[in-house]
Amino acid sequence: MVTSKSIGLMIATALGLAALALPGLAAQPTTIDFSGETVGAEPKSLVPVVGFWRIENDNGKKVLAVDGRHWKEGQSSTGIADKARALYGERYAEFLDRVQVYAYFPYVVAPDVQNFTDGEITVRFEGLSGRIDQGAGILFNLKPNGDYLTIRANCLEDNLVLWKFENGKRSSVKWVRNTPTATRQWHDLKVRIRGTKVEGYLDGKLYLEHTLAQPVSGRIGLWSKADSHMHFSDYTVTTAN
Repeated sequence: MVTSKSIGLMIATALGLAALALPGLAAQPTTIDFSGETVGAEPKSLVPVVGFWRIENDNGKKVLAVDGRHWKEGQSSTGIADKARALYGERYAEFLDRVQVYAYFPYVVAPDVQNFTDGEITVRFEGLSGRIDQGAGILFNLKPNGDYLTIRANCLEDNLVLWKFENGKRSSVKWVRNTPTATRQWHDLKVRIRGTKVEGYLDGKLYLEHTLAQPVSGRIGLWSKADSHMHFSDYTVTTAN
């Protein structure tokens, strides 16, 4: 005989199995599409920390550009002290010290995401030019002292790399070669994070897997390198429940 109690038990069991089948169910994703930004100006939805970042028009769509053609080593973005203070309050001086050390690597920070720990971050990117690099990366685990992690693709090298920036030094954590990334074509880059586990996807394919010593916890953003002239679009953040 089927009773209300047994029905309740079956429903609870089904829900439990669904939770096991779909671990880390995500909240509604948040996408920054730059449609409300001003062409030619710095972005308002992301905070430029290093390098020259501005909104450009790409076939009628507003995109974010990092323009390494004007890049000079050691040059931070305009008004960096005020931006650092807005991001980290009284710890902004500590953050600024590390920014200067890492000034070879342009990046922007998402101001509304204070502590990303689990979920997915995706972005579309296109390499336009750059002799040294054409790098597009998703920055995460950004600490108040300026240390961070990034997974980046490179249109000149066809590889996907997890980089660590710590104590003033850059080092590669995981390096994956043979990842086709043609220049002047749009590509999809995704980082998936679950605690200490990090995955990197390029154009929908999982290429990179790594387990960190400590769980991810910090701010997020977008990253590039040196003379790269890149376009970014559809920056989407999905936080796991």
